[in-house]
Amino acid sequence: MCGIFAIFSSSLPETELRRELISCSSRLRHRGPDWSGYKVIEADESRDRPLPHGIAHERLAIMDPESGSQPLVSKDGHIIVAANGEIYNFKELYHELKTPYEPLTGSDCEVILPLYDENGPTLDLVRNLRGMFSFILYDRNTDTYFAARDHIGITPLYIGWGNDGSVFLSSEMKSIIGECNKFQNFPPGHIFCSKGEHAGKFQRWYTPVWAPTMEPGLRPLPKAEYHSDTLRFAFERAVTRRMMSDVPWGVLLSGGLDSSLVAAICARNISRRSTSFPKLHSFTVGLDGSPDLIAAKKVADMLGTIHHAYTYTLQEGADAIRDVIRSIETYDLTTIRASTPMYLMARKIKAMGIKMVISGEGADEVFGGYLYFHKAPNAEEFFDETVDKLSRLHMYDCLRCNKSMSAWGVEPRVPFLDADFLEVAMNLDPNEKMIRKGADIAKQDTRIEKWAIRKAFDTPDDPYLPEEILWRQKEQFSDGVGYGWVDHLKDIADKEISDQMFANAANRFPHNTPTTKEGYRYRAIFEEFFPGEAAEKTVPGGKSIACSTERAMGWDESFSTRADPSGRAAGVHDAAYDEAFKGHDNVGDSEPPAKKQKA
Repeated sequence: MCGIFAIFSSSLPETELRRELISCSSRLRHRGPDWSGYKVIEADESRDRPLPHGIAHERLAIMDPESGSQPLVSKDGHIIVAANGEIYNFKELYHELKTPYEPLTGSDCEVILPLYDENGPTLDLVRNLRGMFSFILYDRNTDTYFAARDHIGITPLYIGWGNDGSVFLSSEMKSIIGECNKFQNFPPGHIFCSKGEHAGKFQRWYTPVWAPTMEPGLRPLPKAEYHSDTLRFAFERAVTRRMMSDVPWGVLLSGGLDSSLVAAICARNISRRSTSFPKLHSFTVGLDGSPDLIAAKKVADMLGTIHHAYTYTLQEGADAIRDVIRSIETYDLTTIRASTPMYLMARKIKAMGIKMVISGEGADEVFGGYLYFHKAPNAEEFFDETVDKLSRLHMYDCLRCNKSMSAWGVEPRVPFLDADFLEVAMNLDPNEKMIRKGADIAKQDTRIEKWAIRKAFDTPDDPYLPEEILWRQKEQFSDGVGYGWVDHLKDIADKEISDQMFANAANRFPHNTPTTKEGYRYRAIFEEFFPGEAAEKTVPGGKSIACSTERAMGWDESFSTRADPSGRAAGVHDAAYDEAFKGHDNVGDSEPPAKKQKA
């Protein structure tokens, strides 16, 4: 995972522009500690280039560490590209080119250069890319700059506008804070071009049949029949295509279903290559004795991975909160809770010389895995919620996973969000994903959350996972690392934020006003690092029950008083908060909520 940055149409002289370029780009060096590359394109009136431009790249070398440095430049020198991420089908794309092309490097992102020669700054340039990516391209011949972001927003990208009319593009907000008064998230699945019919406007390139504009409301609903083999093969392909790497890599293993499936597929694929091939390394993190540590060890033992279980204390986690907020650039409460253990784990992983990990993010959005989906009233609501969740992932789990790992120069890859896998999984009839439980449901007809993907890998003759892991109840990462973690964070906020401060929250934070003392605390820290209206508007708001959108708050009457992002708030978890628990609008109690006792 790299850092990309650019300033286009700057009013600064070339020397000052280069200094500014390096200064801003260096704030991204944690993402790419292996090398830095800078290109300044001088103004030239004779070539219709009235203002200079600058493009920078901070590299994390994973593919072709020896010769894949960026920005990449075309053979004739007229195209310059700075890319972040991975394009997994780059070899196939080379073969499909109309004009044969001999790569200069082993970088997968070099394929963008000949694709631009054939397609120009159009939607067709990116439609066939499969991977996670954001890239910035400049064409010297036409003085055109172009940017694109992957279909879901797995990789981060921001765009801003300077007072002099310049345009800034950056992997993270910290490079443009203080440089632009106006900036925003670059929308996933879109391109931006400086010239042409849609100059200066975003154009959507990702238009899947299940949600052409990535908005809920598609009718009729998808109707594809469920076939376990089809789903299993599609996911196995998504995982194996992410195993390409020229440096040491591993898997994140929480012991939950999603990461365990990823690890199982990786372990199988490695064992088939050669018995002498290096064993798979797996990593997990949690408080001592937490559910994730116990479950992950069981999976690792079965798969035969070299397993690394890291523990952290409540104090170590609390001490890291400020650094976490600075790194992940959000004040969203759930994201901060879950990012902290991941941030701590990433540091340990990097210390071992691992540069890339494969993770299980995205499954809950695709299959309705969050516990509040138990309350979905019908297939329409279920499907619309999954689409809504996927459309917002770039502000939540993708942001968390990418930035908390990239803070230490580790690249996370997420096969559940593979574009081809989404075409299979999201076109399934949502009735096949709905949860069926209760006294009126026969045992053979009972389905727990994520039944569709669990059943696809339920192969008793050749098991992928232990049965108790394959059918383990959903744990949100901030809960699974240890229930005491969330309760400890609430306690700290209760001590630091006085009742008077909290009562004045709407005056201090009129936009997305915090509804808990914990949320107030994170917002205040965020404001120290990222002041201003533009920064605060990059973070979404609204009530949530166990990570839901606001739509799902109407699915159950009890949700209106239990608004909290923990999975225990939905009332269906074995360790759920009890009936007396009150959520966001009922905060300030010094004691953490009680847990429902297991039956």
